[in-house]
Amino acid sequence: MSTKAYVLIESAVGKTRDIVNRLAKVDGITLVDMVTGPYDIIAVVESDDLNSVGELITSQVHVVGGIVRTVTCLAVST
Repeated sequence: MSTKAYVLIESAVGKTRDIVNRLAKVDGITLVDMVTGPYDIIAVVESDDLNSVGELITSQVHVVGGIVRTVTCLAVST
């Protein structure tokens, strides 16, 4: 059974589209959408277990330039 998380991303002004394009190429990120509201992007991360999800987020998401803040929400049922 895989682990899924929703990553809510706040981007710097003018960087949203660049961030979406970069995240869309990352293995393990199954969906990236620009959204309205308090966050600019929502990405869906899926991996084998919680540790893999955490590693993907810290090594592939947090390092993307233009990301100001993230909030990760683990899915509790699918």
